[in-house]
This record gives sequence, C-alpha cells and structure tokens, in this order.
Amino acid sequence: MELLTILISSLLGIVAPVGVVIDQTAENAIRSQFSTVEELQVRVDNAPSYQLLQGKVERVLIAGRSLQLKQQDFRIAVLELETDQIEFEPSSIRQKLPKLKQPLQAGVRLVVTEQDINKVLQSPEFLKRVQKFNKRNSSALQLAQASNFVNPKVEFLANNRFIFQVELQSDEELIPLLFKINSGLSIVGGRQFQLVDPQVSLDGEEFPAEFLNLIISNINQQLDLRNLEGDGLQMRILKWKMKPGKLEVAAFFRVEPSSKLLETRR
Repeated sequence: MELLTILISSLLGIVAPVGVVIDQTAENAIRSQFSTVEELQVRVDNAPSYQLLQGKVERVLIAGRSLQLKQQDFRIAVLELETDQIEFEPSSIRQKLPKLKQPLQAGVRLVVTEQDINKVLQSPEFLKRVQKFNKRNSSALQLAQASNFVNPKVEFLANNRFIFQVELQSDEELIPLLFKINSGLSIVGGRQFQLVDPQVSLDGEEFPAEFLNLIISNINQQLDLRNLEGDGLQMRILKWKMKPGKLEVAAFFRVEPSSKLLETRR
C-alpha cells in the first residue's frame, strides 16, 4: 500500500513544482522518491502543452530498474507504469499534491525478487505490523497469542506456489516453534487472493483440518482487494506469476479524488 501511495503522489507531484511538465522535470520528481536508481525513464505526453494550464496531462509512462525506496528498505527490480489522462483542478497546480477532478487510472507492472521480499519481512517495522495483526485476530491465531515472530522467510516455487516459515518464540518456551506453510496462491476475479491446497505445520506436526480451515478463511478475507474500496481505491490484478527467485505482478488501479490515500500525502 505504501508503494502505491508513493507512486500516486509522484504522478501528481510532477505538475506541482514549476507549473511546466517536461520529461526531465517529471523524472526528477519521481526519482526523488527513491534513494538509488539503476535506470529510470519517464515520458509525459502532453500536447498541446497549454493543456497543463487547463488541468490536464494526457499520459505518463514510467520504466525503471533496481529502484530502492527511500522510506522503506525495499528494492523494486522492475517498474513499469502507464496512466490514462490525468485531470486536476488548475487552481491547485502549485500545491504539493494537486487535487484530482476525476479518478486517476493507471496500469502497473512490478517485478520483485525473493531476496528483497525477505529483507522486508525481517525488518523491525514489518514484524511490528505482524504483531498488531495477530492481536486483532487472536481468535483465529490462538497458537501465536503470546508469541514473538522471529526470522520470517518466504521461498517462491514454480506454478505460483510458495513456502513461508517463521519461528514463534514465547516467553515460556526456550526453543522456538517453527510455523510453516506450503501453498499455492491464486487470484479470483482479479481481486480475491486465495490460498490453494495449503499445507500448514507447527514444528513438523500437521494442523487439524478444522483449525486449518479457520486460519485459511481468515487469511483469505484479509487478502480481498475489495477491502480497499472504502479508502477510495479500486485495484484489479491482471497478471500474477510466481516462480523460483521472483514474483511478477501486473495490475490496474483507480484512485478516486476523495481517496484517503491522497489525504495522507498532502
């Protein structure tokens, strides 16, 4: 979610600094969101140029490789993005984030590596979020109510399958318990992630079917992209390809002018 918010603010930010949109200005605005960039190309289609003063940008195209986010310790191996026409209030052109007149729509393609994902999973910030999620969902995750999550790791397999494991360290137990899930991950209707044929174990012991179904049902509910619509964001997954070492995702998103994502960046 943070990545999408950064991309949205970058797209709107290209029209704010100087009131003139050119490719180099746009590239500088987007590059500023990353600490390191191996390759970045930005093209802004905005002919005739006076459309900007009317609050319009025809299209923005972004292509980049090895982009390291500033705000998070996360690297994107490949980023490709193409917007539809962007329309905003002309009077807001010099604001930090111009106000949209109509929804912002774009297609995006991302490639991330297993190594970079694991780096995020093992960061203190992510582990804190996991602990908060566990407290909110303790009824479905009773095994970990009093546990700390240690050394989480994911391994991408062929055919959209993955292995995720994490050690559960409680105050009472000196030796951590190894929680492990081997599962496929499919997309239903472009919006609903679902675990496929999951195999879950705790210290080598398979979970009972009833308990497993409870956990899987809870996870599937959390992975429904329709949960984002209340924040003014619609997203549809167009491509999901997981294979050893990396994950490729292509998606379409639509951001309403009233979206909370825009308010948090103003």
